[in-house]
Amino acid sequence: MDTITKMVVINSAKVLPSDVVIKLYESNADVMIKETCFGVMVSGERAIVDALLGSIRKMDPYGIFIKERGFSPGEPYRCRATRRGGARPGFHALETENKILPHIASALRALDKGEIPVQKPHKRKLDVEKLKEIIKESEVTQ
Repeated sequence: MDTITKMVVINSAKVLPSDVVIKLYESNADVMIKETCFGVMVSGERAIVDALLGSIRKMDPYGIFIKERGFSPGEPYRCRATRRGGARPGFHALETENKILPHIASALRALDKGEIPVQKPHKRKLDVEKLKEIIKESEVTQ
């Protein structure tokens, strides 16, 4: 059996982690559910978890982000109980990712509307010869 854990990171104005947890429990699926500060972790057989989270994502496609977790809950390497407390490895990266999710959601909305981003003009570096010229001019004026 292929058991996986997926993290459901919720950065939504419409959906709360508790809404997702209730929906998961209502499904009666054979999965383990854990609410976290960023959303929910769901562990179980890959086919079940993927199907379940596909329906969860429909609650807010631009505010619910899902990624697979490398270790299952309770894994001694990741578990704070066996590591004597502190943030679990990866927490700070997830915290940083969470801050940019509104920008990603905005880009996904624009992409779905067919909007093409405007290319920003590329700033060119100052030519070395031009810099030398500026330095000579400033020496002359002093």
